[in-house]
Amino acid sequence: MQRLQAYKYELIPDGAQERDMRRFAGSCRFVYNKALAMQKENHEAGNKFIGYVAMAKHLTGWRNGAQTPWLKDAPCHPLQHALKDLEKAYKNFFAKRADIPRFKRKGGGEAFRYPDPKQIKLDQANNRLFLPKLGWLRYRNSRDVLGEVRNVTVSQSSGKWFASIQTQREVEQPLPTVTTAIGIDVGIARFATMSDDSFIAPLNSFKKHQQRLVRYQRRMSRKVKFSNNWKKAKARVQKNHTGIANARKDFLHKTTTTISQNHALVCIEDLQVRNMSRSSKGSKEQHGKMVKQKSGLNRAILDQGWGEFRRQLDYKVSWSGGMLLAVPPHNTSRTCPCCGHVSKDNRQTQAKFLCVDCGYENHADVVGAINVLERGYRLLACGEMAQSGRSAKQEPAEATQAVLV
Repeated sequence: MQRLQAYKYELIPDGAQERDMRRFAGSCRFVYNKALAMQKENHEAGNKFIGYVAMAKHLTGWRNGAQTPWLKDAPCHPLQHALKDLEKAYKNFFAKRADIPRFKRKGGGEAFRYPDPKQIKLDQANNRLFLPKLGWLRYRNSRDVLGEVRNVTVSQSSGKWFASIQTQREVEQPLPTVTTAIGIDVGIARFATMSDDSFIAPLNSFKKHQQRLVRYQRRMSRKVKFSNNWKKAKARVQKNHTGIANARKDFLHKTTTTISQNHALVCIEDLQVRNMSRSSKGSKEQHGKMVKQKSGLNRAILDQGWGEFRRQLDYKVSWSGGMLLAVPPHNTSRTCPCCGHVSKDNRQTQAKFLCVDCGYENHADVVGAINVLERGYRLLACGEMAQSGRSAKQEPAEATQAVLV
């Protein structure tokens, strides 16, 4: 089987290379915004969507035009890939997987990609990477790159530049070394509760550093915008955000690695995190209710990183030869795993579960994890899924985002 894997390294550019990278990222942002403006004008005129091939011809005109001759200084392929990113964003919008594309602003995720592997050279022995119009770049070589290089994405975060090298290689079909199955119920008081009564405490990375972040943001707001002191204060805020994100990512990687190595079948809830963390402030005509409380809940949900947790489990379980199943989350904490009785009265508190029919008692999150595992077994066995007393036939590939390759 083919495995796509990315390796991310911190770059060590000199002054000229850093200036070039900023210019290249700005050129890609300019091309993206100019193409987006053209798409909007084209839509308002009632014309059809402009595809990548037709838009690439406009790019040639922009590079050769008198108004934007500086686009020639940037490599051509990253500029073309910016147009592909815009086309992909529109496709996700048309498929209702994302919101309509918006204009990019300076300082918001500076990045560009080299998609042609023939133009990329990797010298791991000397810790350097060759990229067109940048030359040889030194990088902090923390681990070996395995496989054939496919593309390189250069990005900036908190004042540092990074290179993400995507590779492709052939590996043998993995076979699971374990035979156990586990159901997982995610939450806020407990990050992940397992069906075997064990649980993982939450990290709450944002909550731990929230007061410090607020202090730095307050100092930044008191500075004159775009002054040197304002830039210094902004760098402190960015550094704090980067530390929060890195701590969360490290916690999730360690957790998902342990789960994928110890279980052949992992069942989780198919949660719609975007809908769960949607704001309740409402509109001018109809104001929302309990906006402050819902805002705190949304912040706590996003601090857990449930979406990233599922994404990492997706490929790690597959790499270990196992299977990840996502099941509907309805009534998982209200259904008695002993008698099957479903009632909101079964969950008396946030943590306590007591079946009003048979008297079964347990922690509510453990009950949810047990029900998640049971639904995973049903889905794996015959495609049958209990949905509030009814059943539906579904193939595992349709009900999950990760299946065994």
